[in-house]
Amino acid sequence: MVTINEGRLKNVLHNMEQEGLSQILVTSTSSVYYLTGLWVEPFERMLALYIDKDGKCVLFGNDLFGFTPGGNTQLFTHNDIDDPVRDVVKIVKGGTLGIDKEWPSRFLISLLKQRPDIKPVVGSAPVDFARMRKDQKEIDALRRSSQINDAVMEASLAAIKEGVHEQELESIVEKNFAERGADRSPEGQLVCFGANCADPHHASNETVIKGGDSVIFDIFIPIKRYWCDMTRTVFFKEAGEEHRKVYEIVRKANEKAESVIRPGVPMCEFDLTARKVIEDAGYGPYFNHRLGHGLGIDCHEPPDNSSVCKVIAEPGMVFSVEPGIYLKDRLGVRIEDLVLVTETGCEVLNHYTKELQIIK
Repeated sequence: MVTINEGRLKNVLHNMEQEGLSQILVTSTSSVYYLTGLWVEPFERMLALYIDKDGKCVLFGNDLFGFTPGGNTQLFTHNDIDDPVRDVVKIVKGGTLGIDKEWPSRFLISLLKQRPDIKPVVGSAPVDFARMRKDQKEIDALRRSSQINDAVMEASLAAIKEGVHEQELESIVEKNFAERGADRSPEGQLVCFGANCADPHHASNETVIKGGDSVIFDIFIPIKRYWCDMTRTVFFKEAGEEHRKVYEIVRKANEKAESVIRPGVPMCEFDLTARKVIEDAGYGPYFNHRLGHGLGIDCHEPPDNSSVCKVIAEPGMVFSVEPGIYLKDRLGVRIEDLVLVTETGCEVLNHYTKELQIIK
């Protein structure tokens, strides 16, 4: 049975009006789930939810998805030898049609060949903007996910020992998440030692830990569909003078940015606040990524927490604050929290300590 969440649909319809869109096709798995509560990984098959300005909703999908009629949404299904867009062609109206940014071109091209009267435009904004501001159910889910992440961070850091390699610790992180009810991660975890920490997206390998290494744990996974994401940097056996200096700069940048997060402020101000701390300390060129990203049903979703994002922070937004300094062939430090924008400021969802730690 297909039932649209009426409260969330109302927000999408408002955003459609703001964007000047009378009809849209929603096709990402996470956005369809957001509106229907149905999770479908279509792979090469077609999944689409049509919404018009009057609130008419129509779901299109393959027979293998297991949809059943009923609820408040019209349903069209097809099989593997049917033209997957045959019913979409019948439902959409002529003129402008907002298309999800992730819809495969093979479906869009087929639709346009059969309906040349349609003018496609990127139409993800109405759902993206609705998803940016979490409702209470989502906030509760994200709090629970971050609580589990705190516990997994503590348990996983305790496994650091002489002779361990990155992939071994990555497996321990995955095991700790699984034991606490996490969904299966499609991406793995980021665990890196020493010079490898200078690569923000280093993939764990068989590098063995050694004394004096910085150790980055960037751990993230969905838990009942809602993601957690946290990074902590610790040091093994000892921390040199430069390591300590860089660590405290990054921590200051993280905490300074979090201190200015509140409703009504453009997202770019948070990035610029953290970046100024690092630039003033002489390490500006070594902070080579944005401050963070939105998070919810997807690990990376709007809003973009960067120096060019003009989106205004609103209560209910959740995003990461993760400044870093990366010194090639030497070390890297990153500290990441998730924050929830509240009516008066922000709530940091992660509670694992940010004090400098040396693992003996």
